[in-house]
Amino acid sequence: MSFVRRLESFTCEHCQTAVNGNGYTNHCPKCLWSKHVDLTPGDRQASCRGLMEPMAVRYIKDEYLIYHRCEKCGHKNTNRASSSDSCELLISLTLAPVA
Repeated sequence: MSFVRRLESFTCEHCQTAVNGNGYTNHCPKCLWSKHVDLTPGDRQASCRGLMEPMAVRYIKDEYLIYHRCEKCGHKNTNRASSSDSCELLISLTLAPVA
């Protein structure tokens, strides 16, 4: 299945920030937390709906990648960082080990 772009805004369930989605937004730019909603990017087919904690950040092939782990089921995935993301949090997570 291929990526499905969805223009959705949401309120972060971790820090309560109102997030304006651009069709690629998959995490909160303030706290970097996400929600386990997809089986494949954009499909909204995951039934878990657990919060996904940002665990680490790596710079790979000219982009920053955020590694998330679901608090509810343990699912792990990687998301691209956005230019609107908290620089301080991205930097602090670059020191964290990737499990």
